[in-house]
Amino acid sequence: MKQNKKHNVVAVILARGGSKGLPRKNILPLLGKPLIQYTIDPLKQVKEIDRIIVSTDDKEIAEVSRNLGAEIPFLRPKEFSQDFTTTEESLKHAINWLKENEGYHTDILVFLQITDLFKDPQLIRNAVLMLLEDDGLDSVFVASPTHKHYWIKDAAGYRRLTENAYGPRQLRPPVYREDTGLGCATRAHIVTGQGKRLGEKVKIIENPDFVIDIHSEFDLWLTDKLLKERPEFKKYLI
Repeated sequence: MKQNKKHNVVAVILARGGSKGLPRKNILPLLGKPLIQYTIDPLKQVKEIDRIIVSTDDKEIAEVSRNLGAEIPFLRPKEFSQDFTTTEESLKHAINWLKENEGYHTDILVFLQITDLFKDPQLIRNAVLMLLEDDGLDSVFVASPTHKHYWIKDAAGYRRLTENAYGPRQLRPPVYREDTGLGCATRAHIVTGQGKRLGEKVKIIENPDFVIDIHSEFDLWLTDKLLKERPEFKKYLI
């Protein structure tokens, strides 16, 4: 069912200053641009997004983000900037801050992660459009299909997650790896009311392309080397 009334669509980028694995990673240079730019720029190409907000506790990150065209309506409080603060707690803080301080109601929250490359604006837009066009959906997100075998360990030991494990690859149903860092749109009340990033009624946008997740100095070096030595991969960067 298509929704007719205007919905406020807000993108929130979480960019804490205190990264342990790769200090200052959110604004470290990649091909001469701060890493956060590769998240802000794709969002700017999605016309359905009304506001792009960076939630950070760091003044330098705030300044860089503002210069790139994002809003910095607040500096994130320390209690939402700790090592074990969850993503959902920080997103909830941003949504509530807008409501309490600006009287601004967020209907749809778009969430990306700075460390996930490479982001496609069309995938992000499709996620938003699916929510705008179907009020029965809670969340839409990007995921990568794989035919690899996955196992988990519980109290009973190891057990397989994949089905039809010994059949031909072509006949095995894929397993989907959640890549919300590349694109995720969700009803804001799922975050504020349930404390979850994703609701129960979801749709997945399949992304068969590769993903690089930067969390260490080696990850950044490898990405830089790949892009410099294989320039064809630059097409994935916005």
